Amino acid sequence: MARPVAAVRYELITLGDELLLGLTANSHLTFIGAALGRQGARITRNVTITDEADQIAAQFAESWARSDVVITTGGLGPTCDDRTREVVAAVLGQELVFDDSIRAAIEARFARLGRRMTDNNLKQAYRFSRGEVLPNANGTAPGLWAEQDGRVLVMLPGPPNELQPMFSEQVLPRLTRLGLLAEREAYVQVRTAGIGESALEVKLQPVLGPQGEALSVAFCAHQGQVDLRLSSPSGALPMERLQEIARECATLLGEDFLCIGHDSLAKVCADLLRSGEHTLAVAETATGGLLANCFTDVAGASKFFAGGCVCYSNESKMQLLDVPEDILIQHGAVSSENAVAMAAGVAERLGADYGLAITGFAGPCGGTKENPVGTIFLALYTPGGVWSRRLCQSGPRAAVKQRAVNAALDWLRRELLRAKRGGCCGSAAAQQRAGGAMQ
Repeated sequence: MARPVAAVRYELITLGDELLLGLTANSHLTFIGAALGRQGARITRNVTITDEADQIAAQFAESWARSDVVITTGGLGPTCDDRTREVVAAVLGQELVFDDSIRAAIEARFARLGRRMTDNNLKQAYRFSRGEVLPNANGTAPGLWAEQDGRVLVMLPGPPNELQPMFSEQVLPRLTRLGLLAEREAYVQVRTAGIGESALEVKLQPVLGPQGEALSVAFCAHQGQVDLRLSSPSGALPMERLQEIARECATLLGEDFLCIGHDSLAKVCADLLRSGEHTLAVAETATGGLLANCFTDVAGASKFFAGGCVCYSNESKMQLLDVPEDILIQHGAVSSENAVAMAAGVAERLGADYGLAITGFAGPCGGTKENPVGTIFLALYTPGGVWSRRLCQSGPRAAVKQRAVNAALDWLRRELLRAKRGGCCGSAAAQQRAGGAMQ
């Protein structure tokens, strides 16, 4: 009888001095862990080590001895510090053989790029004698796959743009065919926005409580969002019942419900804009283009996204967005009045139905007694009017910026939902037209 997927031991070895020095974030753990988790598995251990041969050998031998699947990232490139392939082959007792098909693929890539291939690139053309090659469509270093001693080895290159498509398109299907991953997602995810983790648990208790121990519930908080993962490790609740519980949660949550699945706030807003045949333009100061980037990350953005302006100086606000100089003199750049002028200005300049603006003090410097660091003003221009909202965020600069973006997206999402239902814009009576602020 096959073991449950949850009992399969996965270990991830991430290699690279740049990871240990903090020069590069370990995004591999986040990406691979999430991908495996969706199909019922989990990484039991992740170890990050240097590029030194003795450390690679010791750690790989340790992980290989106690794991069912070992995944390594990095160290497959052409330079002298790329040693993973050779060291792991020695530990496994496998010979490395030169593969002409890999050489041809490397040469073809350099030809497409119009660059000369140096001889050290041929180092990447070696594979295990009793292994397989994972083609790399976005780089020169192929991945490697080996099954030995009842275990599986997956070796992937370090650059995320190469690793991620290889893992999704090649590794996951192979692991699934071997029965090491579930054939479909092992849990149902309910995404929420604008409600805190503790408040979410209390609000959903009427739905979740009666399920007892048959239902496993996990919360994951982000910047202004909380994800709820529903599963039944014992198998007492089939997937159909989990999906039904998710729909009950969605009904109870009302506008705090974002989606069932993995869509981002921007993707949900994009779908609402497209379904209503609306267009959007954005204007930013404190967030420096993060808001616009959220929408351009969505495929087909040109269908609904008119464009955006990043206007830091007062002069740029006046020139690009037609913000009146009197507003900036009387109220300042960080004010509800300026936010409203920015939202209206960008919508009118770019001919969009909706305009979304962000201005504020992201920190660590700046701020005033009335508007300290962390003060953010949002404004939303709609076919029915324009409103502003004041937020007070805490934390480092990057966190304040991301929270501001998520708050703006969530406000837009709620207004688009109300417009779709035929309601009026403006989320509360406390919101006032033409510059009124909502605390």
